[in-house]
Parts: sequence; C-alpha cells; structure tokens
Amino acid sequence: MRGRSLLVAVVGFAFLLSGGAVFAQGVPVNVHGVYTAWGLSQNKFFLGKKEGKDDYWVQMLRFRLAVGNENLQAITRFDMAQGWWGVDNMERRKTPGSASALFDMKDTNYLLHVDQAYVAFKIPDTKVAFRVGRQSYRLGNKLVLDCNLDGAQMDIGLSKGKLTLGWAKMFEGYDGLSDKASLPKPDWRGNTDARDADVVFASLDQKLAEKHRINLFGLYYKDRGTSDGTSYILDGLDYFMARFSPNISSLAAFGAAGNFKFGKLGLDAEIDILTGKDDVPNSMDNNPKQKYDVNNGDISGMNLYLKPTLAVNDKLSLGAVIGRGSGDDDWTGGKGNVNRLRTVGFFYVTEIWEDSIMPDEEGITPQGLGAPNTRGYREFENTTLLQLNATLKPIPKLSIFASASLIKATQPIHAWEADGNKVTILDASSTDIGKEVDFKIDYKIYKNLIWTLRGGYLMVGDAACYLINGTNKWKKNPTELKMTLTYKF
Repeated sequence: MRGRSLLVAVVGFAFLLSGGAVFAQGVPVNVHGVYTAWGLSQNKFFLGKKEGKDDYWVQMLRFRLAVGNENLQAITRFDMAQGWWGVDNMERRKTPGSASALFDMKDTNYLLHVDQAYVAFKIPDTKVAFRVGRQSYRLGNKLVLDCNLDGAQMDIGLSKGKLTLGWAKMFEGYDGLSDKASLPKPDWRGNTDARDADVVFASLDQKLAEKHRINLFGLYYKDRGTSDGTSYILDGLDYFMARFSPNISSLAAFGAAGNFKFGKLGLDAEIDILTGKDDVPNSMDNNPKQKYDVNNGDISGMNLYLKPTLAVNDKLSLGAVIGRGSGDDDWTGGKGNVNRLRTVGFFYVTEIWEDSIMPDEEGITPQGLGAPNTRGYREFENTTLLQLNATLKPIPKLSIFASASLIKATQPIHAWEADGNKVTILDASSTDIGKEVDFKIDYKIYKNLIWTLRGGYLMVGDAACYLINGTNKWKKNPTELKMTLTYKF
C-alpha cells in the first residue's frame, strides 16, 4: 500500500506540472476550491434507544479545475483528504467491526473522490452551449433533483434567460453493459434485468423584471430494469432512505420556482407536482429494514416552499420558512408518496431534523436525523413546517442567525414492529414531529476564511419517535453543536 500511495502522489504531482505546461502554452487553467473542517458533538440521535454520543472531526479539501477559455473548457471537481480525523478512511483490507477498526499503523489515509468531469463548449456564432460528462444536475431549489450524473446538457441563450435541455444515464442496470431484459446469472446486487434507468428534463430560467426571476421545469424518469423485482431507486442506492419509501419505476415532475424582490421584502418560492409508477410488488411480510412502501402501483406527491425575508435595516433581517410536502397515510396499500427523484441533501431548513448530505455523492459528511442510519425525512417529505428566523450583523465581519421551527407530519406516522423481515403497522399514530431551535454564528477572519459555530436542539414528538424507532418508548431530545472552519480560494 505504501507503493500505491507513492504512485498516487507521483501522478498528482505530474498532473500539476502538466497543468503548468498547458498554461505556459497559452491555455488558461483556473483553480478554485474550498477546505472545510467540521468539529461535531451529536447527542441522542436515536432518541435514547442507543447511547448516541458522538464527538468527532471531519475534513474535506475540494478542488475545481477548468482548463480552457470561455468557449471551450475541460472541467473537473475532486475531493482530497476527506474523512474522519484519526481514522483510516481508505479501506485496504476487510476488517470486521466499525470504521474505526480500519485504523492501521497509527496513520490516517484518505481516498481521492472525483465528483465531476466534463467538457463545456459553445457552438460558434450561436447562443447554444453544451456540457458533456459527469456534472451537476439541479432543478429549482434542489427539492426534486440535485445530484451529480453522467450525461449531456444543452443551454440555449434567450434575451432574458436560458432554456436548458438535458439527459442523464442514472443507472446502467447491471454490473456490465448488457441491456437484455433477463440474464441467467445475477450480478453482485442480485439484478438480472439489465435494462437502464434514464432521466430527461427541460428547464426555463427567465428574468421577469430587474429583481424577479422564475424557473419553470419538468422531468421524466424511467427505470426499465424492474422485472427482476428491484429498482435503482431504492435498491441501487448505497444508502437507506426514510423508512417505507416506494420504488420508483417511472416519474414525471413539474415545478415552478422563483426569486422575487419587492423593496425590502424578498421571496424565494417553489411548487412541485409529481406522479409516477411503482412496478415492484412489495409486502410487509418480507420488508427487510422497513425499507419498502406497499402500494397499488401508483405514486404521487407535491412540495410547497415559501421563504420570505424582510430587511429591516442594514444590520437586521427577519424571515420565515413555510414548507409542506405530501405524505403517505397508509404504508400497507393505496397510493404511494414521492417528493423527489434524487437529491443529496443540500437544501437547508434545520440543523437536526432533516439536515443530511448523502454519503454516496459527497463522501463522509456531517449529517442530521435525515441520515441513512437514523432514516428521518429529508427536505419536506411528509412534512409541514413553519419557521421564524432572524439574522443580525452587528459588524461587517460577524453574522448571527437564529430560528425556531414547528414541525408536523403532513400525514400521520404510525408505530410499527419488526420481527425479522416481517413488519407490522400498529394503530398508534401521531403528526407531532417536534419543535426545533437553531443558531449559526459566522465570523470572517479574512474575506475568504470563515469560522462558524452552529447548533440545534430538537424537542422531539411522537411522530419522529415512530418513524425512527417504531415506538415512543425512547423520547430523548437530540442536540448538535458544530464548529466549522472554511477557506474558499
């Protein structure tokens, strides 16, 4: 392994040297990035069922390189030295136990993770531009689609905005290149249907007036490889979603988002309508880890998001967040609920309840109760939320944010019991997720170096207990305190 580490270092050094050579030949190389270190103290995230006291540090160094000019660029973004402090984050041998068991020879090792790699170019003498490769796909406020995917996007310039058309290959369908509906030997995931999953979308981003902008979008997703009883979403993901989620065989989503300014009042808003199919037959008699929703094959849902902000003066602003997402009132039948195609959790509302960055995309990242282990909801899935907040900037270098949120389940969340893979849904139910208070303090040491202290306290309700543990027997309030140092360059 020492030889492999040396090889990686040599290749990286050669890459930097080659970048300098390209620059010397007259081709610009632009380098941007961010270093972030998080120090966390998370307590009672399983509401008392487990001890739940975790104090740790995480870091990430991210680079974004663009080689070329405004007409033609090769762009990549990669993460280095990302992971827990004091832990061997590069698995070099199969070791039973937790990730801490990978600690080896008293050193700390990190992987290099490439998030994006694509070429961007403009068609000469037109307003048409293309991006081809692994890149970011985002719609609206990142409630419906927000992740890195492999595919192509085309931008068509308009007088006051742009129209974007895109396609992405979300899943090849099998650990191989076949596209047959049935193969005799399953791959390591258990798939035998090798057909693919793809998404297409259109997004119109238009400036309505000097201070108003609107984004209209629609997408269609189709997973053709579900005849083997699996789907990419959920079975192809390397992490758990919230309990009792539907398989997505097909999905159409339509949304309208906007940013508006009326004097001192600003407003961010979005509404989404989703409808689709779940062709995978599931049963509560065989539902490992409470993973699947049982439905009649139809899935649908909606999101509503309003975020008004009033600038009282140059030092104080008052705001609110109003959010509502559809839910499923019956995990054992009827229609299923869907609020997104796929997101990685960068939509922020609270510190604890829904905050989560999915680990498959962005590596080891601090998470809240929406994480794959606790499996709470993310964004506004089956959530109705009202938040009041305020931001104070007493001096230019200091910003203080505080918020209070009332969080309800849109549809009642039921208690449940698991006996092996068999799940029984109980009569007890609740819509009370809880009340949360959060704060965030930012101090600019330099313009591009920010120290942050943030945290939250969730007064948990029965609905959150039922979702996470199946019972309200454990009802301790989770807390989080997080200190961050961020350097952007």
